[in-house]
Amino acid sequence: MSIPVLAPLPGKIIGLSDVPDQVFAEQIVGSGVAIDPDRTRGTLMVTAPIAGKILKLHPHAFVILGSGVGVLVHLGIDTVKLKGEGFELLASEGATVEAGAPIVTFDPTEIAATGYSVICPVVVMDSAKDSVHADTIGNEVDNGALLFDSP
Repeated sequence: MSIPVLAPLPGKIIGLSDVPDQVFAEQIVGSGVAIDPDRTRGTLMVTAPIAGKILKLHPHAFVILGSGVGVLVHLGIDTVKLKGEGFELLASEGATVEAGAPIVTFDPTEIAATGYSVICPVVVMDSAKDSVHADTIGNEVDNGALLFDSP
């Protein structure tokens, strides 16, 4: 069953092949898109792309499982090395959330200043390569807008 995956943050939608990380670019964890976050807004609220349970929650990444679909949101590339610096968690691992619920905040300009990429992959875990069909690539998106339908 396909479920709508909403944009967890505002920015420009790019293809996973343009993500500067081989694991995401080659869709090893799953298919999806990425968002180049809007850096004109300061601190951004990152929201749940689907309703479900927060399976994993780190300052730089989270996975929500809902309706049998797991969606990973990864805030930047290699940002795990920041050890949570620059991120503020607003939710708890194990919590059940609605789509659009606040999960974490971060300022992409501050993160970019550390030298790490701020590109944010949004991936359907364990989905087949190229199974997410997003005709939104190249468009600007805001929190809560439809990003794609899960495969």
